[in-house]
Amino acid sequence: MTDQESQPDQPDETPDTMPEDDVTAEPVDEPDDEPDEDTSVEEDAPVEEAPPFDVHTMPGGARSAIEAVLMVVDQPVTAAELATALELPEPEVVETLDDLEREYADQHRGFTLRCINDGWRVYSRPDYAPAVEKFLLDGQQARLTQASLETLAVIAYRQPISRSRISAVRGVNVDGVVRTLLTRGLIVEVGSEGEQGAMLYGTTPYFLQRLGLSSLDELPALAPYLPDADVVDELIAQGHG
Repeated sequence: MTDQESQPDQPDETPDTMPEDDVTAEPVDEPDDEPDEDTSVEEDAPVEEAPPFDVHTMPGGARSAIEAVLMVVDQPVTAAELATALELPEPEVVETLDDLEREYADQHRGFTLRCINDGWRVYSRPDYAPAVEKFLLDGQQARLTQASLETLAVIAYRQPISRSRISAVRGVNVDGVVRTLLTRGLIVEVGSEGEQGAMLYGTTPYFLQRLGLSSLDELPALAPYLPDADVVDELIAQGHG
């Protein structure tokens, strides 16, 4: 009797374990929820905005920013143009320029600020002209290019003359060549033209020295081969200058 009573107890264990296996197999969709959460986070990420332009936040502030611009300009720049480019009040720019000019003079710097026809630019100080001249004579011995020689001839025969008029004669842009001739000490700025304030250029005593001439009157008679001033003006009016 004891054996028969214990046998019915064994089949009861099998049905108890089967429901447990069924329950654990049901959850299969849970991993699908995680990618949705990551995607929503990326879409809602804030976009960083660029900081506003302010020269006062730069090292040295507006003063150094104005100096940096003046060091790279090819032509004199007005206080109004500096104010617009650097987003500064024009009176502040004018005051800074005056302060820089006085500071350079007080410190005997090799360069100075000059204002010509309301345009500001950095120039070497005349007091150091002998040092600059010696450097140009001793340190710059490379031969001039054909473009430089042609431009120098135009300046020599038509001086004083502006860059636009030189370009009208040669038919090409001469900004780079003029800078080279200035660096070599062969030409120099001799003033400005009319209300527009275009810079005028002429030759230097060093130019005559290099050619072995005592004055411009001894130049060869090449002037008849150059266009007249009226022709140059007409070319400029047509947009060739």
